[in-house]
Amino acid sequence: MTDVYFSSTYSEARHRFIEAAGALDAEIMSYGINCESQDELAIDVAVIGSDEVPAVVISSGVHGVEGFFGSAIQLALLEQLRDSTSALGIRYVLLHGVNPFGFAHLRRFNEDNVDLNRNFHSSVDQFRGSPAEYAGLNRFLNPESPPSRFEPFKLKALWNIWQNGLSALKESVAGGQHDYPRGLFFAGLGPCKSTQVVQENCDSWIGLSPRIMHVDFHSGLGPFATYKLLLTKGSDSIDCSWYADTFGAECVEQFSKPGGTAYKTSGLFGEWMQSHFNARDYRVVVAEFGTYGVIKVLGAIRGENRAHHYGSKNSASYRSTKKELLECFCPIDPSWRHQVVESGLRIIAQSANAI
Repeated sequence: MTDVYFSSTYSEARHRFIEAAGALDAEIMSYGINCESQDELAIDVAVIGSDEVPAVVISSGVHGVEGFFGSAIQLALLEQLRDSTSALGIRYVLLHGVNPFGFAHLRRFNEDNVDLNRNFHSSVDQFRGSPAEYAGLNRFLNPESPPSRFEPFKLKALWNIWQNGLSALKESVAGGQHDYPRGLFFAGLGPCKSTQVVQENCDSWIGLSPRIMHVDFHSGLGPFATYKLLLTKGSDSIDCSWYADTFGAECVEQFSKPGGTAYKTSGLFGEWMQSHFNARDYRVVVAEFGTYGVIKVLGAIRGENRAHHYGSKNSASYRSTKKELLECFCPIDPSWRHQVVESGLRIIAQSANAI
């Protein structure tokens, strides 16, 4: 059963990843993330294969708590590679727990309350500003009080959707903001530690590979257990047909598609990587796996953020918000877990075959 690949804690997931990669004689690099935590937190990178062959990059845990399902897919892949008898003509680069603090503490955001997938900007001038509508939604999104089970959150959310429209609300809320450090989807005032680790070391991970396919695993958007491969390039890009041919047109979607799965944003990890390696054939998809409805997921993110900043760690409500967030990004349902691992392995295989 694929459920065996899912770990119950960050420490367990990290240990299993390092052990499985070590069994393949992978080159393993660990980059500690120093923050006020008693846990040993690090981004772990395993590289398998020759330096000059095409590469498949598989990243997980950019949004901390999503690391549980991303790690499971990486563990399943490592087992698959261990049991393979064919010669390895692909360089596999596995980035495990890109946001280890969020992974360990059941947060979507990192030790600075930053959404890492809004933090990969190319210049300091981009670390400023917010969507115009965010200020008006701040009191709703970021109450300065502990979470309460008596709050009619769903009604408030529906009211805001009715007022603004779902697509407009998603973009104004989740597109990233630089003005509310304790608020949802804070994009930071500069590159975070995890961002710096990637930017300073990615050249050595990729090596001399001339062609690269990068799959960045995420969860929380879309119908339960289904997935979309989100493209960061515009709809006029000549690459779009390549992605459709490789993965199936029904699985591929533009980030900017009106009424689509995702929303417009900036500072994306995969987009920065693609720009950094623009002299090579570097392709990237955000593999987004669906869980629950957008109101439920937003409520879980909002509740956990309130508990993190204003709640007591010993309270039942604090523990409840963590449990709810984990369920919204890594459901316990065995069928969900089975489907996402099988789909994840299929996406990786398609990537390896295409490059």
